[in-house]
Amino acid sequence: MPRRRRGGRVSALEGGREEEAPPAAGAVPSAQWASGRQPEAAAELILLRGIFEIGRDSCDVVLSERALRWQPIRPERLTGDSKYDFLHKEEFVELKDIFSVKLKRRYSIKQQGSGTLLGITLFICLKTEKNKLKDSTLDLINLSEDHCDIWFRQFKKILAGFSNRPKSLKILLNPQSHKKEATQVYYEKVEPLLKIAGIKTDVTITEYEGHALSLLKECELQGFDGVVCVGGDGSASEVAHALLLRAQKNAGLETDSILTPVGAQLPLGVIPAGSTNVLAHSLHGVSHVVTATLHIIMGHIQPVDVCTFSTIGKFLRFGFSAMFGFGGRALAVAENHRWMSPNQRMDFAIMKALAKLKPEECEISFLPFNSSQDLEERRAQGYPKSDCNNQWQMIQGQFLNVSIMAIPCQCSVAPRGLAPNTRLNNGSMALITARNTSRPEFIKHLKRYASIKNQFNFPFVDTYTVEEVKVCPKSNSSGHHPEEDHGPHETASGNCFPWNVDGDLMQVASEVHVRVHPRLINLYGRSMEEMNDSKDRLVLSFEEASLKITLYDHCCIVMNILNV
Repeated sequence: MPRRRRGGRVSALEGGREEEAPPAAGAVPSAQWASGRQPEAAAELILLRGIFEIGRDSCDVVLSERALRWQPIRPERLTGDSKYDFLHKEEFVELKDIFSVKLKRRYSIKQQGSGTLLGITLFICLKTEKNKLKDSTLDLINLSEDHCDIWFRQFKKILAGFSNRPKSLKILLNPQSHKKEATQVYYEKVEPLLKIAGIKTDVTITEYEGHALSLLKECELQGFDGVVCVGGDGSASEVAHALLLRAQKNAGLETDSILTPVGAQLPLGVIPAGSTNVLAHSLHGVSHVVTATLHIIMGHIQPVDVCTFSTIGKFLRFGFSAMFGFGGRALAVAENHRWMSPNQRMDFAIMKALAKLKPEECEISFLPFNSSQDLEERRAQGYPKSDCNNQWQMIQGQFLNVSIMAIPCQCSVAPRGLAPNTRLNNGSMALITARNTSRPEFIKHLKRYASIKNQFNFPFVDTYTVEEVKVCPKSNSSGHHPEEDHGPHETASGNCFPWNVDGDLMQVASEVHVRVHPRLINLYGRSMEEMNDSKDRLVLSFEEASLKITLYDHCCIVMNILNV
C-alpha cells in the first residue's frame, strides 16, 4: 500500500498529457459496489478501480460513469460492529462537480526536473449555504506513475466530455466600477480559478463609458465560447446591450426599429464588482465573486428575458429594468455630481430627490401577461382581476415612481428584490406604480424594500404583470424643469425626462415603449431546477442587509433631517 512520504515540499500542481484515455479494455467490469447512501450506484458502469490514500486512510476508489466513490479499506473485524460501520461510510463526488485535474508533485531544492509524483488532485465545485459555491480539492495519493497516468487520462477524457464548459473567454474589465476594485477582484479571485480550469482568456480593460459597446461591435469573437464582464450593473448592461446589437447586425436586422430581435450568439458571464450588483444577485441569488466565477467555469447556462426600449419610430436600447420618476431623477442628480465619491454622491442624490419629491403626470398603457399558469398563481395571490386580461389597459394620473422590471432586481439592500414576484425567464415584466402621496408615506414604501414585509401593501402602490408598457409623460402638467435636477449646464435638454435603465441614465423627451422578449440572452448562472429548489432565495440576504448601511437607511436619515 503506498504511503505518504515525509519531508520535501508539496507545492506546484501541474497538468499532464492531454491525449484521450484508451478504450475501457483495462477497466474493471461492472460489478456490485457497496453503497448504503446511493443504491442506484450499483447499476453504473465502473470505469476504473484502484487503491489511493485519501486523507490518512487507504481507500478502495471506484470511478463510475457518474461519480467517484471511495471507502476506507476495512481490517478484519467482528460481525455487527456498528460503530466501525458508521465511521467508514462510503463517500463520493459527482463527476459533474469536478472542473479540473492535475498531477500532484513534490519539489525539493536539490531536485531537478518535474519532481516526485505523489498522485492526482481533483478540483471540485461545492455548494454551500445561501446559494454560494466554493472551490475545493481532493488529493488521491499513489506513487505509481503508471497507475496515476491511467487515472489522470481517464479524468481528462471525462472533463473533455462536458462540451458546455467554456474553453476560451473574452474578458471586459471596468477598472472604474464602485471603488475601483474590479482589477483587484479579477486578478486575485477570478483569474486563478480560470487558470486552474484551463480556460484561455483575452482581457481588455475598458477606458471610458461606451468603450465595451464600441469594442464588441467590431472585435473578432469567433474563437471565444463566451464574454465575461467584470464590473457593476452599468457595465454588465452595456455588454449585454452590445452583444444583442451585434446579434441583430449579424442577422441583417435594421437596428433603428427592432420588433422581433434575435438572441445573443455568446453567453455572458457577470462578475460582480460594482456597488449594488443587481444583475449578478438576481442571477445567482447572492453577490459573490467566486460563485459567479464557478458558474462560468462549470458552464451553467441560464436563459434570461431582456427588454427593448424604444420611442416613437426609434429603437433606444436593450435592458433588464428601468425606473421613471423618483428613480430616474435620483440617478440624474448622481450623474451630475460624479466628482463626489460614490457613497457621497448617492447620499446627496437620494436626499435631493426626496427633498424635491414631486409627481409626474403620465399616461401608462400596458398589455397584461396572459400565461395561464401564471394567471392562476396571480389570482391565488390576490392580484386584481384587471391584471388577468389580455387586452391593452390604460391608467393615468400623477405618479411619483414607475418601475418596469424583467428580473427580480435583488441586491444586498433589497433582499426580496425590487420586483420579488418576477422570474428571470417567464416572458413577463413587473410594472410597479407609486401614485402621488405624502413624502413620509413614500419613504415608508422605500424602507419596506430592506425588510421582509410587503413593500407593495400601500394604497398608492399598484403592481401588474405585463408583456408591454407604454409610458407617456405629460410635460405641460407637472412642470418638469431639468435645471432643478441636473444643474444649469444641462438645461439645453429641454423637456427630456430622465430614465434609470440598469443604472444608466437615459434622457427621453417623448413616450417610451418597453417590450419584453423571452430568453433573449444566455447568462452564466444557476439552472432553473436549482432556483425552484431554493424556496428561501428571496430572503437569503436579509441578515447581510441588516448589517449594512443601506440605500433605505439614507431615507431614514432624510426623514430625521426633514422632521417627517
